[in-house]
Amino acid sequence: MGGVSTSQPAPLAPLPSTDRPDVAAALRDALRAASFTADGLLELLGAPAYAALARNEVVPALRATRGDSPLEALVRLFLLQQPVPRARVAAALPVDACLEAGWLIRADDEVAATVDVRPYGGADGEDWFIVSDLGCAVGGAGGIGSRQESVVLGVGGASTTLAGLTVRTPVGAALDLGTGSGIQALHASRHATRVTATDVNPRALHITALTLALSGAPAADLREGSLFEPVAEDETYDLIVSNPPFVISPDARLTYRDGGMAGDDLCRTLVQQAGDRLNPGGFAQFLANWQHVEGEDWQERLRSWVPRGCDAWIVQREVQDVTQYAELWLRDAGDHRDDTARYQARYDAWLDAFEARKVKAVGFGWITLRRSDASEPSVTVEEWPHSVEQPLGDVVRAHFDRVDFLRAHDDAALLAGHFRLASEVVQEQVGLPGAEDPEHVVLRQYRGMRRATTVDTVGAGFAGVCDGTLSAGRILDAIAQLVGEDPVALRDRTPAQIRLLVGQGFLEPAR
Repeated sequence: MGGVSTSQPAPLAPLPSTDRPDVAAALRDALRAASFTADGLLELLGAPAYAALARNEVVPALRATRGDSPLEALVRLFLLQQPVPRARVAAALPVDACLEAGWLIRADDEVAATVDVRPYGGADGEDWFIVSDLGCAVGGAGGIGSRQESVVLGVGGASTTLAGLTVRTPVGAALDLGTGSGIQALHASRHATRVTATDVNPRALHITALTLALSGAPAADLREGSLFEPVAEDETYDLIVSNPPFVISPDARLTYRDGGMAGDDLCRTLVQQAGDRLNPGGFAQFLANWQHVEGEDWQERLRSWVPRGCDAWIVQREVQDVTQYAELWLRDAGDHRDDTARYQARYDAWLDAFEARKVKAVGFGWITLRRSDASEPSVTVEEWPHSVEQPLGDVVRAHFDRVDFLRAHDDAALLAGHFRLASEVVQEQVGLPGAEDPEHVVLRQYRGMRRATTVDTVGAGFAGVCDGTLSAGRILDAIAQLVGEDPVALRDRTPAQIRLLVGQGFLEPAR
């Protein structure tokens, strides 16, 4: 039988001041000088203990920090939330200034951290720091460290997934909607002239300001409010990113994950309203959950979310039945550590809510919009549960470049065009050993989305010859002569296959 937990959640610690940039800068310099960085931690802890931290398991790191070096003291202080003798901390940090600004508090002859500070490596090798509430750097199967409604988590798998997906071209204005600990705003500060970050939780805005200051990034325009409420009607952006509170739950217990709307209405509303906030050519990129409803095509459900004037690429990465989904998020909240009857009652409430809406499963994935104002927008909705290679920002941008190319080229223009086989594409032939001809031929990508597609012998021959020198039509004429087929018939039926190979990135326009 489960243990009983009837106490109220412990109050959250007071946060450091955002009005002392001098202290944040001094703390940043001290942390870097002590090698309190992603690389420094990996070297100190070793791969197993370092990976365990990402699962919120601290015992291996505690065992690895039993020495007396400044770095070990900082790991215990900021990552493991252990009080450390003041004299040890003073050897690495400006203790008095950190106490005055609220980064540390006194505990007799020891000091303790008021926030979790976690090293985070930027895409270009930056040594950044993500601030979050104590014990809440990650969630997952172990449950979050606090059940306070306004708790702010640090970097999890969803955060890094969105950061890797985001198109990183230089832009004038970027919007991080639902900023949380500020990781998306931090990334955007590297390629956006102006960054606006919003959140319904004022504590999250405070922590975002700390994350940016401690990482040495420019301050963002921080605004409190839900969805696009903090944004004026005439404000538009070149980039909008959001890892929203997308969990489909029967209540709104935790601000960081529960959107407070019925079903998947929060994600739908976010996507539908984004179109009017984008500048021409601008991108909006989200993580989302969506319902699989009995008697409804989930792909058509998502197509209905896409706003007018926008191309879209929607990728479903995972599907869970409602029991798996409920268990995941009950454990995330630590409900599995409650009294058994209380846990089962909450579980029942989740299943009741799903049953009332005829929801059989929940999908998770990526949604990217691009404001094109095309008369016939391109909307691609697909399921891709296979492994991919992050970062994918350049792959996302290339997808929409290919959409533009194919939209501008009819079949005749395709046949007149020149193409080359994309790099990292290989051909595999599948068939019985000793057979004269393969049963089928597969083209496979070893980078990016790592797609594979089956092609016929004409398609395989066409792709293999594409090096940019001959037009598609001339290559097909040569293939027709080789296989004894009518060249006109071959030209008529092959453009559809060329469109598929170009659309999925196997072939690239050569000129």
